[in-house]
Amino acid sequence: MHNRFRAALAAATVAALTGGLTAATTGSAAAEGARPTADFNGDGFRDLAVSAPFAAVNGRERAGQVVVLYGSASGITTGSKRTVISQDSPGVPGTAEIGDIFGHDTAAADFNDDGYTDLAVGTPFERVGDDTAGGFVQIIWGSPAGLSGGTTIPDPQPTYHDRFGYVLEAADFDGDDKADLAIGTSSSYVRVFRGGFGKTQGQHGGAYGVRPAILGGDDTGPKNLHSGDVNGDDIADLVVDGYEDSSSDGEYHWNANYYVPGSASGLTANGQQKLPAGFITDIGDLNSDGFGDIVIGMDADADSGLPGSRTGGKVNVIHGSAYGPGGDRRSFTQDTPGVPGGSEKYDGFGAELHLGDVNGDGHLDLAVGAPGESLGDAKYTGAVVVLYGAADGSGLTGTGAQFFEQNTPGVPGGNETNDNFGSEVHLADMNNDGRADLTIGSMGEDNGDGAVTTLRSDGTRISTSGGFFLSAGTVGVSRAGTPLFGVNFAG
Repeated sequence: MHNRFRAALAAATVAALTGGLTAATTGSAAAEGARPTADFNGDGFRDLAVSAPFAAVNGRERAGQVVVLYGSASGITTGSKRTVISQDSPGVPGTAEIGDIFGHDTAAADFNDDGYTDLAVGTPFERVGDDTAGGFVQIIWGSPAGLSGGTTIPDPQPTYHDRFGYVLEAADFDGDDKADLAIGTSSSYVRVFRGGFGKTQGQHGGAYGVRPAILGGDDTGPKNLHSGDVNGDDIADLVVDGYEDSSSDGEYHWNANYYVPGSASGLTANGQQKLPAGFITDIGDLNSDGFGDIVIGMDADADSGLPGSRTGGKVNVIHGSAYGPGGDRRSFTQDTPGVPGGSEKYDGFGAELHLGDVNGDGHLDLAVGAPGESLGDAKYTGAVVVLYGAADGSGLTGTGAQFFEQNTPGVPGGNETNDNFGSEVHLADMNNDGRADLTIGSMGEDNGDGAVTTLRSDGTRISTSGGFFLSAGTVGVSRAGTPLFGVNFAG
């Protein structure tokens, strides 16, 4: 998942680890493409893992927790079954320690092919031996009772980097019908562990590294990983976001994106393509041509100096083809006809993205977070826009778009300064009715406690009837410090 809000989270992490906490004031994503969906307890309803990476565990600040919210015929509600997992949970490897940041990133897949979705969890600031930020990745195993226990994924080259597990992505990158796990660190290489995982320590199908052309220099590892089938070969490809220290077009920036294709041998440097800049991506077939289209959120303002930035933020769509990302591109802002609101400085439109089919018409729709949106006297309270796929299958359109804030009638809660409503968004069918529901993270709610809001599809659109609000305290997350419950979803 991993966007500008992830960058804000990273900045907050660094500040916290050096004695101060920088407030994150502006807000990852999964696609309905080649990636697996999440059913951790195998009951036929989709589940959602929600990170609270700065949560205290037994008094240890910023140790981190992950809350698993289980779907049901009613979707996710305040009464939903849930589990809070930390490194102090029975069977989970390691021990919760100050500053570990357990749950900084997560990735859901059935790693051991037993019919239950598992969850990979990154703990990038875990102390490993004498390395204060060596990093740690573990798989928490699915079962009829849900997620429990776990197995560590050993770092094959710990002396070459720090922050093992800083970003994660699970998909089938070599077409063998097994879930692989891509792991980012502080280095310029993405480490990929092939499918064949098991509960025995270190069991997997082998590992290799791929270096996207985008990354370079020391301590400039990937900031975001996202997968989907762009070229229609039934093998997942990867989009990598990170720091570009050299390029033929002269664009040097912290939010460059490169397309890295999958193949029968795995992710490959052959066929890499540079994409428009942005902080967050999602992949899905928007125009019904059989190829995954890449959606990129650029939430930085025009005066940021970042290539392609626009005041208020924007969303770019790059259509896929048999050769990968094609030349057909579109963009959406809050000034696009039909899109509610207007583009204003610091809105952060595009800080978060997620594709899903709200109305069941077979055409993907897009939820867009604008967590920096200021409304009335509430600065950076945040908003979410839902863009719908055109009925003719031509792709996204501004026509009929919806706008949600916490003061929208029927939406639980209310607008408050620094709520960051929309710092995470998720469109998926949580009640098994064939329509995608909207789940929204507000990482700044209640001074950094964080919260999750759920809104259902009424079969045609997202409805505000029957929505639910889950606060950090409601789900059992420690409210000490700033847990940031809702900053990251997996599922």
